[in-house]
Amino acid sequence: MISYTTQVFKNPRAKHNFQGQSCSIAGVGSYVPERILTNAELEKIVETSDEWITTRTGIKARRIAAADEFTSDLATKAALKAMASAGVTAEEIDLIIVATITPDMPFPSTACLVQKKIGAKRAAAFDLEAACSGFIYALEIAQQFIMSRTYKTVLVIGAEKLSSITDWKDRNTCVLFGDGAGAAILQNRPNSHGLLTAVMGADGDKSDLLFMEGGGSRCPATVDSVNARMHYLRMEGKETFKSAVQAMQSAAEEALRRCELNITQIKCVIPHQANRRIIDAVGERLGATPEQLFVNLEKYGNTSAASVAIALDEAVESGRVQRGDLILLVVFGAGLTWGAAVIEW
Repeated sequence: MISYTTQVFKNPRAKHNFQGQSCSIAGVGSYVPERILTNAELEKIVETSDEWITTRTGIKARRIAAADEFTSDLATKAALKAMASAGVTAEEIDLIIVATITPDMPFPSTACLVQKKIGAKRAAAFDLEAACSGFIYALEIAQQFIMSRTYKTVLVIGAEKLSSITDWKDRNTCVLFGDGAGAAILQNRPNSHGLLTAVMGADGDKSDLLFMEGGGSRCPATVDSVNARMHYLRMEGKETFKSAVQAMQSAAEEALRRCELNITQIKCVIPHQANRRIIDAVGERLGATPEQLFVNLEKYGNTSAASVAIALDEAVESGRVQRGDLILLVVFGAGLTWGAAVIEW
């Protein structure tokens, strides 16, 4: 496991333990497209059933972006909500980081397109690719800039239009994914701890478990590559499941250990919303109660980098998270990549 952290607070509520400038989440926001694709509708597209999908995944529906609605559009709408939540204007944003595997185009970055759409002309901007782990990776990178006082306000977004790379003839994958975006504004806030620690990891030896072969320099788009359906994602489900549970458990336990916390002290556990069986297995291994787990998988499916960002926004909006509560985010994605973060809200 490859991991690191920038700061660890042995007692998350002891202000004298701070080393460097703290980083807090000042506001969150999310957006999902209007169109709802239910399991019943999928029954008409591929050989599957609502019972088969629900039993194996826990997913009942997912959101699908319109043909003229792109990742940058989803990201922009989530960003504007996060900015309103934080009371931040576009002129105050110093940096925009977009975590995505479905950018509008190879370049320029989706972050630059978002910068234009929200009018953040002062902001630097770049994309980050860590698949479903992207939001936690982006949080940690944003924290680096704030701790070092390089920037005061960073906009972090996880956004995906996975419907654009979903093979609707593959019943094993097309039932899993949806579109959406979640965003957070990060700043130093006096008398607030915010992001306490972050753990990140990767294992490139298992890069063949979840991938999309076409579209890069290795396999540029050609008539043959399109006909061979190489521009859709592919997944080895069973092996991915096993790797996900092990990696998420390990990352979460390491994050808790570094803060000298145990799972009973965590108010809300927000896991990557990929599969209900994975969520339950990770929760059981960590010793979390069902009441601690926040799950919205049944409504949205797997939205990759947007997953925990959307869930975090909904947890806050629904009142599941209050000021001072400790939150555990834990993720897993293609790469393979994984991560966990402990946040004091």
